[in-house]
Amino acid sequence: MDAFVKFVVLLFYVISILRISTAVDTITANQHIKDGETIVSAGGSFELGFFHPGNSKNGYLGIWYKKVSVPTVVWVANREIPLPDSSGVLQVTDQGTLVILSGTNSIIWSSNASRSAQNPSAQLLESGNLVLRNGNDDDPENFLWQSFDCPCNTLLPGMKLGRNTVTGLDRYLSSWKSTDDPSKSNFTYALDPSGYPQLLLRNDSAVIFRSGPWNGLRFSGFPELRPNKVFNYSFVFNEREMHFTYELGSSSVLSRLVLNPNGNVQRFIWVDGTNSWNVYSTAYKDDCDSFAVCGAYSTCNIYRSPRCGCIKGFVPKFPDQWDRVDWSNGCVRSTSLDCQKGDGFAKVSGVKLPDTRNTSFNASMNLEECASMCLRDCSCTAYTNSNISGGGSGCLLWFGDLVDIKELAENGQDFYIRMAASELDASSKVKKRRWVLVSTVSIAGMILLGLAATLYVLRKKRLKRKVKTEQSSGSAKTNERQEDIELPLFDFDTILNATNEFSRNNKLGEGGFGPVYKGILQDGKEIAVKRLSKDSVQGLDEFKNEVIYISKLQHRNLVKLLGCCIHKEEKMLIYEYMSNKSLDFIFGLSQKPQYI
Repeated sequence: MDAFVKFVVLLFYVISILRISTAVDTITANQHIKDGETIVSAGGSFELGFFHPGNSKNGYLGIWYKKVSVPTVVWVANREIPLPDSSGVLQVTDQGTLVILSGTNSIIWSSNASRSAQNPSAQLLESGNLVLRNGNDDDPENFLWQSFDCPCNTLLPGMKLGRNTVTGLDRYLSSWKSTDDPSKSNFTYALDPSGYPQLLLRNDSAVIFRSGPWNGLRFSGFPELRPNKVFNYSFVFNEREMHFTYELGSSSVLSRLVLNPNGNVQRFIWVDGTNSWNVYSTAYKDDCDSFAVCGAYSTCNIYRSPRCGCIKGFVPKFPDQWDRVDWSNGCVRSTSLDCQKGDGFAKVSGVKLPDTRNTSFNASMNLEECASMCLRDCSCTAYTNSNISGGGSGCLLWFGDLVDIKELAENGQDFYIRMAASELDASSKVKKRRWVLVSTVSIAGMILLGLAATLYVLRKKRLKRKVKTEQSSGSAKTNERQEDIELPLFDFDTILNATNEFSRNNKLGEGGFGPVYKGILQDGKEIAVKRLSKDSVQGLDEFKNEVIYISKLQHRNLVKLLGCCIHKEEKMLIYEYMSNKSLDFIFGLSQKPQYI
């Protein structure tokens, strides 16, 4: 009998060992983790255990990246009550809670589950979420507790930043005090539920930055947020939930959103090549992101000097302060509103929408209905679509002063601000005068351009007729010239080809009458072409008489005249080419051929 009992005890012991060794991401009731022991998520992405940050000797239970060489903690359990040494123990109780025990077995932290449990177990999921559940129940709705509901300074993919409006659970980020101290600092980053929801960064109770409202595509103040292959952003806003979350498009990408001890919110991406976390984006980019830096009814543009400027129809409330670069009191209306006489709206474009904590909204209205509702309520100061996707829908109404408006270089939004009717009339008159001026100038310009074009066409036609007439006259004269001359007439193109277009290499010489060129006709006959100067005062009749005279004159020392060429203003004599023939009595001892 004793042998049988020993066998049973041994069997249960082996089973318990196998259970622990095969379920390295899970601990069950009455099991525990000591300082130096860890559990790892199934895919090896995250690890849970006790750690000591920086140079601190204090101990904390935390979750960190397993595959990252730089120690990066993403969640801390007992951040407000550290262990003074390495004696901490984590265990799951039969009642279904997670507890951290000190060296004296006193509970210093508990998950405080509110529901009863059967066979509770804690598992570290591949997402980095530590969940406490009944047995093998995988339904997130039935989890007894989860670390994703208790964020610290880091928002991981799949975590929710926002509120459960039914249970009152508020998930927000709070920064570490320092790299050695994970306890809460004064900086928090939370979804504010007043008015139309937006993310607010606070230092204690003071707002230092806001994201602007979600517009269906992105938060209004985050123009860089757009759908892409790496990140998928979403915002849930219904009767039960209002929260922001994001997912990663690839499991190979590691990314986290962190509220730093300096009070800025940054997104990091792990880069294997440099073994470091690189900043992908940051919430607070420049001075125009400081909350309400320009006061009410003004816009901030970091590329403008001064960077603050009143909205059209408004003037600085205290001009002397404005001149001293103190814009905190903002602007006031040039003309007071008069709701009874009738107000209107002016469009403000390309901006981060004003603070929405004092707004109301209606998702079913269109923009025209929204304008009508705002116009009927004298306390309504502005309106716009609450959702800009799909062409725009929904209605967002502002009440009270409009503050924290930033001009954006891309993906800015439009809203419509209430203005006095007289202010709009004056603006309309200015626009009308400007339109009339521009229209008048444009019409005058078009008329002048039309007249110029007409004159140009008429002149061109006149020139064409003149040229045509001159060409006809020239052709007639050329025919007349050719009819009077008995010698053969050479075509101008023939002479061009023969002299290689009067090439300098073909030039034989030049006198007062003009140059002489050597040429070769297509049949191989060599010729000399005397090209009479265009400056010659010799007229057509004189030229004809000279040609007739030369053709009749024969001398043993004269080169024979073969013909002539008359083309427009060109007059040429064509001789036979004789390299050794000359007129000694005219040129002395020259042995060059003489071409009269």
